[in-house]
Amino acid sequence: MLLEKNKKRLELNQTIINFLKRYDYSFLVSMLVIFTIGILNLYSATHAHTSVHMQGLYKSQLLWFGIANITAFIVSLFPPKSLFRFSYWIYAVNVFLLILVLVMGQKGMGAQRWLVIGGFRLQPSELMKISLALALARYYSKNSPEKELYLKDLIMPFLITIIPTVLIVLQPDLGTGLLLVLIFLVVSFFKRLRWKSIGIIAVIGIVSGLLMYNFGLKEYQRKRILTFIDPQADAKGSGYNAIQSQIAIGSGRFMGKGFKNSSQASLNYLPENHTDFVFSIFNEEHGLFGSIVLIALYIILMMRFIWLSGSVLRFYEAVLAIGVMSIFFWHTFINMCMVMGLMPIVGLPLPLMSYGGSSLLTFGICIGIATSLSNSRNLF
Repeated sequence: MLLEKNKKRLELNQTIINFLKRYDYSFLVSMLVIFTIGILNLYSATHAHTSVHMQGLYKSQLLWFGIANITAFIVSLFPPKSLFRFSYWIYAVNVFLLILVLVMGQKGMGAQRWLVIGGFRLQPSELMKISLALALARYYSKNSPEKELYLKDLIMPFLITIIPTVLIVLQPDLGTGLLLVLIFLVVSFFKRLRWKSIGIIAVIGIVSGLLMYNFGLKEYQRKRILTFIDPQADAKGSGYNAIQSQIAIGSGRFMGKGFKNSSQASLNYLPENHTDFVFSIFNEEHGLFGSIVLIALYIILMMRFIWLSGSVLRFYEAVLAIGVMSIFFWHTFINMCMVMGLMPIVGLPLPLMSYGGSSLLTFGICIGIATSLSNSRNLF
């Protein structure tokens, strides 16, 4: 009996060792490296703030990163078959949460985006990005995965996308709503969308954009677009953030002013320097050189996602890898462009750099999904 127990224990130990040997740590390590830069940048941006609450934000961010890491690891243990099975259910629950936000959500800074459950604040629009990627991956994998997409083949995926998009825009959160549409376009393009269909979509997008600008946008949203074109037109109002952001980036020059030496942060010239404008502070302190290093880290992560999409065994997993990659890519691209004055300010956080619990949790789940897909090549 004792020998049998020892044999089972040895077998279990060997199974755990084999699991740890074949486990893909690359995504978790990438997450840790970028977050380490982010938490140092957050501390630097808030350490001289007059508010004690602001000075302690990095502690809260560390706590959320711990939760995000644990969540990422737990998600990585789910085989892709389970993700496939529950894709539509996850999507449906998230749509329900978005409806609840409009009915009983907490308001803040002119928007109604959060659910408060027992003191815990959740932003369902953040999680909707993952839910949409899961739902689109399942739909495309079950509907002629080898066939090129015609315009009529996009009707159902478009409906899957537009329902949460409308609910999010009503909060209002135009930036996240736009992001869902971009995820849909990237996933559809990966699924082999015909060039003729792409042209038609481009025309529809231009016409829809003009109609949205004239009839669908609120006044402050129109101001953001006008500010993007000419920030100096309202330098002390709607153009203030854009101007201060560009001053921060320009003053960093090549090597930057050094850690904790950002004048825009210490003098509080740049609002939201811990969320939307963290990249501006990073530029000011570490200059062009530091920014190139950070951008290189993001590119390495994106390339790892692209590698993963070509290495997995099933079409669902390939589409899901691209869907998750598009979440990281568009967040990074749009945030960096808007703080440099290349795009209107839409309020999207920089992945693993900007302060925010829901945002960190979202990217943690993305990393967990990517790790699960990679592990499926060896473990499941």
